[in-house]
Amino acid sequence: MPGKELNSKNKPNNDLEMDQDKSSCTENLKNLSKHDRKMIGGFMKGFGKVMILWLISRNRLHGYEIMTQIHEAAPYNGKMPSASMIYPVLHDLEKKGMIAGTWEHQGKRKVKYYEITSEGEKSLERIRKIAFCGQKYDPHHIWGEFMEDMFGLKRE
Repeated sequence: MPGKELNSKNKPNNDLEMDQDKSSCTENLKNLSKHDRKMIGGFMKGFGKVMILWLISRNRLHGYEIMTQIHEAAPYNGKMPSASMIYPVLHDLEKKGMIAGTWEHQGKRKVKYYEITSEGEKSLERIRKIAFCGQKYDPHHIWGEFMEDMFGLKRE
């Protein structure tokens, strides 16, 4: 059965792109229902490991830097991701061989920096391929329509 086609009621409005300044984003977030916030939170948690692995692939980082980058990238002034959220992910990625941590002195403190391993790079590449296949070979175009409508990501 073919996927539902987007119509003028549910197709994104081009004016939305122009209207997405920081204050309107903040206002939109303030007006979210509790249920909407919960769905967005679930979505972000689902991508948390991949995002952290991707951040480390760009540059070696320690846990607090990861928390800060995620916090600064948020479209609202919410609280910073907690250590109890970030460090279990880092420990799991390290245990699975996706990242490697090394302790270094930073002033009087010891800080653990994380770098991606070749296995971590391979994992990111496999994830990219699956996402590409999902977009390219979806016979009903549901994946591509969803990504385009919800996130503005165009199909190739």
